[in-house]
Amino acid sequence: MTDDAHWLGTAVDLAVANVADGGGPFGAVIVRDGVLLGSGQNRVTRDLDPTAHAEVLAIRAACAAIGDFALAGCVLYTSCEPCPLCVAACLWARLDRVVFAADRHDAARGGFDDHAFYELFDRDRSTWPTLVHPGEHAGSFAPFEAWLAKPDRTTY
Repeated sequence: MTDDAHWLGTAVDLAVANVADGGGPFGAVIVRDGVLLGSGQNRVTRDLDPTAHAEVLAIRAACAAIGDFALAGCVLYTSCEPCPLCVAACLWARLDRVVFAADRHDAARGGFDDHAFYELFDRDRSTWPTLVHPGEHAGSFAPFEAWLAKPDRTTY
């Protein structure tokens, strides 16, 4: 069995166990050099947190385990193709790879159709279900000025 197959199996097992515990059918693990750094199971309904996706929780756990916000050199294995939220989190975490078992079409057949979210960003914002638009504030750039003036900032 390859490492990918082993760790995908671990992620799938976490997803199945989460369903038995009343959670959603999603599980994820993050591995570096064959060592498990973090895992996560979907906790959206349990924690009343729409961002508590398995991949996000695995990223949080792995970052805490290594004491860094960047997961370069790591691979995320997940039971299902990451949704747009999770893809963005993976990119921000700077993972080397993301490997998934089921795909977005399997998720749709299982009652989790994120199709609208995959297509949303290609549409004009005025058509989005949540209004997202710029406001006016004279100091809108002030946080960035403060950031740029901070000599000991951590670049990310």
